[in-house]
Amino acid sequence: MTEAVLDASVVLKWFRTEGERNAKPAAALRAQFERGELLVLAPPLLGLEIVNVAGRSWKLDERALVTLAEALGELGIQFREPDPTRVATWTARGLTSYDAAYVALAEAEGITLISDDELVCAKAAWTAVPLSSIREREST
Repeated sequence: MTEAVLDASVVLKWFRTEGERNAKPAAALRAQFERGELLVLAPPLLGLEIVNVAGRSWKLDERALVTLAEALGELGIQFREPDPTRVATWTARGLTSYDAAYVALAEAEGITLISDDELVCAKAAWTAVPLSSIREREST
């Protein structure tokens, strides 16, 4: 089984594809995850980020946000806290502390981070892989 850290820029596309770039690679990762071929790790803030986007950008109402939060909890993503020292290091290198949490977790676990955030992929190129580089054939 493959393991990877997925950030909110990827997992958001599991819930909404309209107007989203790289929706197909995200869907391929979800299919791989649902088949049990991909173990997804993320810091606990993933859910907060997704609910924030859904409420503020997607303008979901309370009932829809609660349903989304419940669905996130049922996915089976493995949540792990990143080391604050590693987060601080990546924040000092130019990432937000939120983005740094994903990089720090991938670094600590020795696994790949998949992100659709160009800055994350540029700053942490040794561990971060752009979502656009994921091919459906690799994930199905």
